[in-house]
Amino acid sequence: MRLEPKPAPSLVMLLLYPVGAIVFTLVFASLLVLLAGASPFSVFFLVAKGAAGSQFALFETLTRATPLIFTGLAVAVAFRAKLWNIGAEAQLYIGAVVTVVLGTGALPLPSILLIPLIVIAAMTAGALLLLGPALLKTRFGVDEVVTTLLLNFIVLLFVSMLLEGVLKDPMGLGWPQSQKLIAEARLPRIVTGRRLHCGFGMALVSAVIVWVIMKKTTLGYEMRAAGNNAEGARFVGIPVNRVLMKTALLSGGLAALAGFSEVSGLKGNLTLDLSPGYGYSGIVVAMLAMLNPLGVVVSAIFVAGIFVGADAMSRSTGVPSYIADVMVATALLSMVVAILLARFRVRWR
Repeated sequence: MRLEPKPAPSLVMLLLYPVGAIVFTLVFASLLVLLAGASPFSVFFLVAKGAAGSQFALFETLTRATPLIFTGLAVAVAFRAKLWNIGAEAQLYIGAVVTVVLGTGALPLPSILLIPLIVIAAMTAGALLLLGPALLKTRFGVDEVVTTLLLNFIVLLFVSMLLEGVLKDPMGLGWPQSQKLIAEARLPRIVTGRRLHCGFGMALVSAVIVWVIMKKTTLGYEMRAAGNNAEGARFVGIPVNRVLMKTALLSGGLAALAGFSEVSGLKGNLTLDLSPGYGYSGIVVAMLAMLNPLGVVVSAIFVAGIFVGADAMSRSTGVPSYIADVMVATALLSMVVAILLARFRVRWR
């Protein structure tokens, strides 16, 4: 068996393969539901109802989707230039640390000045965190998959040290958590009495900005060229290494915004369980969107709906909520295969 590149896959095929991947995911999940002794139709109905069956459920889904949009954008930007950023989780946490450091009273400023300052500082920290692996890749050929993945564990241990040390809340009854953010550093809620905050609006604006950068600017063209054929890009004069540096700065900054939005908009303080894996789920979101920034919004809401709906479904049917993790993982694997089949033709000898 060998793979032959297809000359130009049609738009219909590019859309058909992702749909097929989702259908395969649902069929596979149905088999697991049957093994659990429940009806797939009732389970999927309850998942959909739990994700969007009421105003409360819909707002919870959008709240869960907010950090996924940021991490999905970070991964989509990096992967488009063939910079394999697996460290969005680390960049998320470093953005959260900066948010706590500046937002707990260190800068007595009004909200109109304090929040933009924290955003800039958090993005800078996340950008610099990814810049290191990018430099190692371009200067010494070090595999960024390894370096960014290991950075996740390093940063988590660093955050744990901070929460047991200088950032520990003296009024937290011994729990490893930071102090609460002051009111001026908090993002307002979109709807009173609901958890959905203005970070969701920031995520939507970020998706549009990233789409414009990718589609309408020289940098976006250079990123696509470097990702499609780095040697060809160098041949025509594109500074590939410099493009990867810019890509790393943008990707790391976007992932750090996920940490900022979770602390400033939702949690109000930093704990070690701030993220249930948003950085890793961002890879699934980006792949489901086929690295399209606007598609990231849709896929993030879809993935968030699965997690939120699975929690509600589990309480009603007894089927473990871990079915959501299986569905997301299966969706990622089937989407990778779908993208492969969309771009290559299988030849049997």
